[in-house]
Amino acid sequence: MSMTGVLRPGFAQVRVLDLDEALVHYRDRMGLELVEVAGDGRAYLRAYDEFDRHSIVLREADEPGLDVMGFKVASEEVLEFYAGKLRAAGLMVSTIPAGEQPGLGRRVRFVTPTGHAIDLFASMERAENGPMIDNPDLWRTEPRGMRVIRFDHCLLYGDDIDATAAVFRDVLGFSLTEQVVTPDGEETIAIFLTCSTKAHDLALVRYPGKGKLHHVSFLLESWTDIGHAADLMTRYNISVDIGPTRHGITRGQTIYFFDPSGNRNEVFCGGYQFYPDHPVRTWTADEAGKAIFYYERALNDRFMTVVT
Repeated sequence: MSMTGVLRPGFAQVRVLDLDEALVHYRDRMGLELVEVAGDGRAYLRAYDEFDRHSIVLREADEPGLDVMGFKVASEEVLEFYAGKLRAAGLMVSTIPAGEQPGLGRRVRFVTPTGHAIDLFASMERAENGPMIDNPDLWRTEPRGMRVIRFDHCLLYGDDIDATAAVFRDVLGFSLTEQVVTPDGEETIAIFLTCSTKAHDLALVRYPGKGKLHHVSFLLESWTDIGHAADLMTRYNISVDIGPTRHGITRGQTIYFFDPSGNRNEVFCGGYQFYPDHPVRTWTADEAGKAIFYYERALNDRFMTVVT
């Protein structure tokens, strides 16, 4: 796929109830690097294999959830192009000036029909101690904790997922990789979208409400690392939702767990590669257990209902 438009998920700003507790979780247990706790009170972190300055922002608040998800685009010209397309599609578009997050350039923000704030941006400062590029070793400093490689995607819950998916497909050029539909095919329950060759960069699930976060997902290298993450969750009494297991959808190997504020995290590995000429993979709701948890072939009520 020619990467000339939206490149990838860039950052997620997550609300947490206690910043110090959250830092222990994301920095020490998951293994993210703390870039800084800025004067605005927000903590900025990144994974060891990410070139950009930060990818996760933690903001202390009265309730957990997602403030905004950001996607990086190829250039300032592309950013302006998409701003025009979003306005032409009837969406309210606002501009957030450079520096509102340290090291982050100008952003274009819109709110999806599901009530999620989405930012597009073209520039972010490079990490001071990011991945090596000259005769590079695998990593600059030894990975720790769950050895998270990168922030990978979000799953968002909301009411009008069809209209939201249309914005990402028709305006921003995402591709539909997989979906879950009712047995009669009349309604779509879940939608998986990509702007790259990954199985998904964004997922949407129908839910009777707006602006909800199901999980923020992080990539690990292997199934062995998934097991290592599970060992750490038991050692440090991290609340586990389900796993280790595997998805039918996307084929990713996974474990779901919660941060101290109740936000769900995922660490996963694997999954298939997608190209634009591939057909859409479709699951029906009567096979949703196998689609979501391939080994168990049954749904977990908590997984389907707990959101922030």
